[in-house]
Amino acid sequence: MVIHCLRWDHSPLSCPVIGPWKTPSTSHPNPLPPPGSTPHDPSNPSPVLWSPPAPTTSAEWVPAPSPGGSSEELNEPLDKALENDAEGVWSPDIEQSFHEALSIYPPCGRRKIILSDEGKMYGRNELIARYIKLRTGKTRTRKQVSSHIQVLARRKAREIQVKLKAFHLDQAAKDKALQSMATISATAFQNKMALQGLSRPPYPTAGGFWHGGPEDIKPFSQQSYVMQTSGPPPITGYESMAGLSMSPGAPPWQGRSIASSKLRMLEFSAFLEQPQDPETFNKHLFVHIGQSNPTFSDPYLEAVDIRQIYDKFPEKKGGLKELFEKGQPDTFFLVKFWADLSANLQEDRGFFYGVSSQYESSENMIITSSTKVCSFGKQVVEKVETEYARFENGRYVFRIHRSPLCEYMINFIHKLKHLPEKYMMNSVLENFTILQVVINRDTLETLLCIAYVFEVSTSEHGAQHHIYRLVKD
Repeated sequence: MVIHCLRWDHSPLSCPVIGPWKTPSTSHPNPLPPPGSTPHDPSNPSPVLWSPPAPTTSAEWVPAPSPGGSSEELNEPLDKALENDAEGVWSPDIEQSFHEALSIYPPCGRRKIILSDEGKMYGRNELIARYIKLRTGKTRTRKQVSSHIQVLARRKAREIQVKLKAFHLDQAAKDKALQSMATISATAFQNKMALQGLSRPPYPTAGGFWHGGPEDIKPFSQQSYVMQTSGPPPITGYESMAGLSMSPGAPPWQGRSIASSKLRMLEFSAFLEQPQDPETFNKHLFVHIGQSNPTFSDPYLEAVDIRQIYDKFPEKKGGLKELFEKGQPDTFFLVKFWADLSANLQEDRGFFYGVSSQYESSENMIITSSTKVCSFGKQVVEKVETEYARFENGRYVFRIHRSPLCEYMINFIHKLKHLPEKYMMNSVLENFTILQVVINRDTLETLLCIAYVFEVSTSEHGAQHHIYRLVKD
């Protein structure tokens, strides 16, 4: 397997994917501190930059930055700067006096307040500073008070926004959330909450949990495996992929799984291997798409209008919009993952973070898989891997086996795990996406294009997923 790796600048928010990566050249703040080997210093909100080297051939992951960002995101360094400036001097007694003064002196705009015992005119911030001085004997300037008020106001606004995103869905989304997992609807993408509308519905009882079609959200249990040096076992049950998508001669998996007329994804997983002893290890699946064999009696994948997710992925040359306009319509898919982050990451010496995927085709060709990690719709890192076909049981198989995750992604997972609440993790993941594009290396034809979006799984069944077709109505 040949892996080409390109590296660009690096930004404050970090997260990974699979393979050699290239990234844009502008820095971009993110909801989590930047990943890397050095712990983040909260007193220094400035981004870490990586200078772009010449293209290399490597099996290692290379972190990179995401350009641009939302106005909310761009305000965060300012908030932290104000907060850090204040934290050292706003001791508990000052903080208490500050809040007492806030309740005593209501906002008065540009007007001044006259104190009867002094006959002087004060603005509200001056009164608060004066009150702190009288109560604690410590001096705080009018500007320090103003900065502290701004910090608290921004912090409160962010908390409210997170709560609104997590809990105040419109009525249509609430109605959909009451449906069973098997009937989760793609129409939730049509409202203004876009991908947030695909929040996983509450689970029914364990006995009646799995009763839908083959593309319903799947549970995966964690188990121990014996170490193997070879790749996944050969796939059985292959049928000819001749015929166009949705045509009478198409095989049953077309339109019912991640498959175009020329290439079919058989399996995809991102995982953590934790050694138990020299011979065995425990394999934890963060996300997983297992092998399936749909039949003609199974329903087609639900369709999602691709325009609803344009802003989640790069828009420039080679972005999702351009790919869709130039490619075949049967090659575009959306996968919603509910990632299992229940693994214990405290003692991770010797742990292996990796990604494996497997594909098959009726054609002998060389494929190139590009995987881009995106934050706020901007590319962060990219990994490009080239894979050659192996002829097995009448078809050509492509395996990308145990491709290491980059430090960027590993650190992103650790940062997510440190957040105290799942709704906070989901708030970060709202703006984290992955775009995978598989092409024929020689003809440059797009064979598969898969957009991945994420939430955190709250199920005891572990990682789950749901697959959609991307269309343009």
